[in-house]
Amino acid sequence: MDLALHSDESPVPLKDIARRQQISLPYLEHLVMPLVSGEIIRSTRGAHGGISLLKSPEKIRLSEVIRLLEGSIAPVECVIHPDICPRVGSCAMCDIWDEIKKAICGVLEGTTLQELVERQRQKEASRNGETLGSEGAVRAEQPKDT
Repeated sequence: MDLALHSDESPVPLKDIARRQQISLPYLEHLVMPLVSGEIIRSTRGAHGGISLLKSPEKIRLSEVIRLLEGSIAPVECVIHPDICPRVGSCAMCDIWDEIKKAICGVLEGTTLQELVERQRQKEASRNGETLGSEGAVRAEQPKDT
């Protein structure tokens, strides 16, 4: 999300993202590798290097990103590999775990990086006492009559 918020078509240095997100640079480098392999981002070396999105934020679903970084989001192993559990057909909890997985997948599949960016901008504007207009412009909130 940081990359989508701060990208202006030029690569964003990893050190800038690490500083803003308050995470270590080695950890961020670890996160970048699968996203490059998964063709979500591109890494550019050199003096003006950094990372940039390969697709527009509207075309990147959170499910893609999570799948690349985390693998399956199933809460228990038997949901991923039902053949490992002899009780899978008779276990009510397995059904619940599967429903939880489907609900999480639905939210992640139904949310784009752009939607996440818009939510973040709304939160930041709200925290600063501003509102975002329909065109995305920031306006100071008007005092409410009481």
